[in-house]
Amino acid sequence: MQDNIYRHPRAGWPGRLFAALANCTRFAKVRQAVMSRLPFLTLHSDVRDVVYVSWLVDAEAAQRLLPAGVTLWQRGGKTPFTVLTYRHGHFGPSLLGPLRKLLPSPLQSNWRLYLDHTPAGAPAVPCVYFLKNIMDSLPHALGTRLFSDILPTHLAAGMTHEVTATQARCSIASGAGSAPLLDVQADITAEHGLDADWQALFGNWRDAVAFLACQDAAIAHVPRNGKLVFGEIDLPVDVDQVQALTALRADCGLLGQLPPLSTPFAFLVPEVAFKALSERLL
Repeated sequence: MQDNIYRHPRAGWPGRLFAALANCTRFAKVRQAVMSRLPFLTLHSDVRDVVYVSWLVDAEAAQRLLPAGVTLWQRGGKTPFTVLTYRHGHFGPSLLGPLRKLLPSPLQSNWRLYLDHTPAGAPAVPCVYFLKNIMDSLPHALGTRLFSDILPTHLAAGMTHEVTATQARCSIASGAGSAPLLDVQADITAEHGLDADWQALFGNWRDAVAFLACQDAAIAHVPRNGKLVFGEIDLPVDVDQVQALTALRADCGLLGQLPPLSTPFAFLVPEVAFKALSERLL
């Protein structure tokens, strides 16, 4: 689970071709050399139905998944691990303006840990570390692989994301590929409470939501050169609009390496305008 080598979810020569493209370091080096000299193309998406599911996990085990120079946020040997799954709203370049409405709206799932501070060379802002990124669209998965370092994207064999007035359901199937498994079912509830483990770290439900959702940047590891990539984002989550969830089932393929020390804490962000503002190697 620590590596992000792409494996296609279906066997056969097309899958081998896609994997060769997704893992091509020669293309990535040329792309980085060219695009680092150009202005960053801001990306925009009217994201909706963001389901956050978080566990407090063993901080020592989590730290082992991170490269040198990256320090986790932790308290008392515990650190949050979050899976957030959502539907994009016409994900694409901001410069398209109204024409962005013609673009598709894929499903995406980000798996992340939270940092105590940003690494050297990055501004001091709230920041997460991307462990995994999963999408249900082959063009988007390959596009992020070929033209970005910040999203180590995997293509799901199957992916569902359903939010009703009373319930949320998310699932990821891996098939023969590298996308990790996920199966989450939760009820929407009016109760904004925290169990004792989460309360000990954050005090109250609102502060826990703000910490987990209100982040300004992300980093990821770039295996081809051993460097870190830093990306700034704009994600103005309105905590007053967030809905509480009670997780009925929360199975995640990474929990074998990140032993949970709490019950899952879940909530729903109905909508938020997301922007990717920058990306650069540190």
